[in-house]
Amino acid sequence: MTSPMDTNASAWIERLARAGYLAKGVVYGAVGVLAVMAAVGSGATGEKTGSSGAIHAIAEQPFGRVLLAFVALGLVGYVVWRLVEAIQDPDGRGTDAKGIAVRIGFAISALTYAALALLAGRIALGMGSGGGSDSKEELTARVMAQPFGQWAVALAGVVVVGIGLRHFQRAWTASFMKKYKTHEMSEKEIQAARHIGRFGISARGVTFCMIGAFIVQAAMRSNPDGATKGLGEALSKLSQQTYGPYLLGLVAAGFIAYGVYCVSRAKYRAFKT
Repeated sequence: MTSPMDTNASAWIERLARAGYLAKGVVYGAVGVLAVMAAVGSGATGEKTGSSGAIHAIAEQPFGRVLLAFVALGLVGYVVWRLVEAIQDPDGRGTDAKGIAVRIGFAISALTYAALALLAGRIALGMGSGGGSDSKEELTARVMAQPFGQWAVALAGVVVVGIGLRHFQRAWTASFMKKYKTHEMSEKEIQAARHIGRFGISARGVTFCMIGAFIVQAAMRSNPDGATKGLGEALSKLSQQTYGPYLLGLVAAGFIAYGVYCVSRAKYRAFKT
């Protein structure tokens, strides 16, 4: 029998998760807009088009620091939800190899968004962005210096590529729709969620594969700096290819779509907490 305390806790976790999806949608929407600006030649590429660049861009808007404070709180909610998914396994991923791998992925996602929430919080409070890239390079260099360290970093890159491929699979099968409360949605809303989700998730798949390739290449070359390349660098690299602005524009539109998808998840995702 579920106690009132358990029910209240579940309700709070659901609210935090919905706020988290909303904040995530804002960040990815901003990433997409910045990347579109870069594609048409009116913005910068590199780190300024990644998630940290999006956080800075939000801060530069009117009342940006106030909005950023809400984004930071929302991202904290998303971190809490990812930890619940990793530890309590509300969706029944299980304890077999596949289930454990997925739940570890949730834990890693929680750490990633915790760092982004910290960055947003620091900027919102006027404390500056702090410096994270040097510490990441130092940590990667230490790992590479260990016996089989390069192989470990390369394996991490392969895992990231695998995550990217998994995104393509999710987009192709539209398996993400299983988590929607479709009974509360109109047919047009269901179709829109499916198409937008497929486009947005595919765009993320492209960047995950690129980031994983950076990590593997860096491991092979014993280059710690190369292993810390993130979303912004992936978008920058994309813009340098043949037809780069068009490719970047397509992926940028995909990130805007992913932001919309996250907002739809905030409203219609079904939770088992």
